[in-house]
Amino acid sequence: MNEHLISYLIQFHAVRDYFECHELLEEYWKLHPEDRYAHLYVALIQVAVGQYHERRGNRSGAVKMYQSATSKLKLSSLTPLGISSEDLLEQLDERVQAASLGLEFEDIDMWITDESLLQECMRRTDSLSLEWGAPSPKWDDALIHRHKLRDRSEVIAARAAALELRRSRENS
Repeated sequence: MNEHLISYLIQFHAVRDYFECHELLEEYWKLHPEDRYAHLYVALIQVAVGQYHERRGNRSGAVKMYQSATSKLKLSSLTPLGISSEDLLEQLDERVQAASLGLEFEDIDMWITDESLLQECMRRTDSLSLEWGAPSPKWDDALIHRHKLRDRSEVIAARAAALELRRSRENS
């Protein structure tokens, strides 16, 4: 079983940390571009980013992510990963409609069809004293606005170093 996918599913269904979902699968996807399911991981990343945007009130960003994920999922099934594409596509369509109309945010709950994957997710969720399927906490600004509140000092330093390197190469 893919550990990153399990962690993603736990974050998605029990913690509702959609930003972390994105981080987890993006890390795996970038380190394993040859993975035959890479395109599916991108779709799952987009689902999480859509949820993140919608929960924050960025409805247009959410709709774009949901539609992009939908396009990918219509081309390839999530069945090999143990997730129902059909159910997720229905929920994505519902979220696009709701976000477009300005309706209240609702969490997506993916239907996991692989019983061993579901059992492992549940076992780990229980061991972390989390509740699978719990609704998003609407009061947790650290979770809802995570991209604004996280420590970005390493990213900023790396970008500055890359810019300096590029400038020094241009001047040589």
